[in-house]
Amino acid sequence: QVQLVESGGGSVQAGGSLKLSCVVSGYTARSVNDCKGWFRQAPGKEREGVAAIYTLSGNTYYSDSVKGRFTISQDNAKNTLYLQMNSLKPEDTAMYYCAAARGMCYRLNRDDYDSWGQGTQVTVSS
Repeated sequence: QVQLVESGGGSVQAGGSLKLSCVVSGYTARSVNDCKGWFRQAPGKEREGVAAIYTLSGNTYYSDSVKGRFTISQDNAKNTLYLQMNSLKPEDTAMYYCAAARGMCYRLNRDDYDSWGQGTQVTVSS
């Protein structure tokens, strides 16, 4: 049903910036609870929620580890989700995934999300 495809990953030096994109297809917002998020997973670690946005309201939520550095946004006319990442740190190195849900995205819990992209790699060097 819902398909998501990430792009924009790459290698960057600490302190640099990257902008990730996620094209969403087969998706129409049906309620105020419809939402999307960005997650990341580093080797040997659990998948971690970093940011979420509600499709209709535009309300955003962030994990403490990225607050003030990352910005989630969307262009609903283009069916695209974005993650602007500034002041990158080596600990931000991970595979980044976008996802969609019809639930409590603000909790940034992977179990609340129903549809996932395949991921894009972000590597930050010191």
